[in-house]
Amino acid sequence: MINNGSLNVQAQSDFNKARSKEFFSRVLHILQPQKNRLLNFHEIKSLLRPQGEIYRGMQVVDVDQIIGSEGRYRDFNSAFLPKTDHTRSRWESVDKAHIQDVILPPIKLYKVGSFFFVRDGNHRVSVARMQGVQAIDAEVTELKTLYKLEAEKTIEELASQLIGYERERFIEQTHLDQVIPMEHLEFSDAGRFDEIVQHIEGHKYFINQNMDDEMSFSDAALSWYYNVFSPIIQQIVNDGVMARFPGRTKADLYLWIVKHWDELKQRYGDKISLKDATRDYSNRKGTSVWKQIFEWFKRG
Repeated sequence: MINNGSLNVQAQSDFNKARSKEFFSRVLHILQPQKNRLLNFHEIKSLLRPQGEIYRGMQVVDVDQIIGSEGRYRDFNSAFLPKTDHTRSRWESVDKAHIQDVILPPIKLYKVGSFFFVRDGNHRVSVARMQGVQAIDAEVTELKTLYKLEAEKTIEELASQLIGYERERFIEQTHLDQVIPMEHLEFSDAGRFDEIVQHIEGHKYFINQNMDDEMSFSDAALSWYYNVFSPIIQQIVNDGVMARFPGRTKADLYLWIVKHWDELKQRYGDKISLKDATRDYSNRKGTSVWKQIFEWFKRG
């Protein structure tokens, strides 16, 4: 049996090695730091919009398939190496248990596709990876989703992949690529194509109130595009709004301004014009160029 003194020294040495590995990993990813970040489960859940949860019980899970965390994603990097010294005490305690072959309680995981996110047991995962452990006991809850999650992707890459999938599904279901210029429907967030369908359906309902024969969805989409969408996009361009929303698209701004315009009209009446709503939204939510420059230097 290892005495306490030797055990403490070994655990301290293991943690120091883990911190050194984390440092070199940070240096290696200095030009792409996002690739060194542990995935945030809440961001993934928001992206994928799971349809429900299923309790899967106890399983033996491949440690390399654990790619994110629910609450400790800031404390570890993408390889579950500790990023700060404040994790030392807990990490070394778990490491000592590993060295002495002490059986710890199973960790708790969320499963998304073929991959896992830690609910409880981040330090145990970190120690396991550092010590070359290949599998770990876990209590698993699975999130059901239509989308396939790929490992070694940043949250930005996953978002882009999901938006592409939604775009393909939108075209397949509506065939609107044959009706309106799809290049104008570019989004920076997932879930927006469903909102566009709702906007077209609402426009269709409004027009059908004054028609004997019901307008088709494709005809309503064409009317929506030229009478609703395009005028708002033109107003966004005329007012130079895009410069105040870096990283966003015109279609993003269309959705936000429509919602803001409706809120203003409910508050102040129909006298609120599109120009009023566009400029008010830009002033309230946009970021000036000088503030963008300040934020850039602050991040740097």
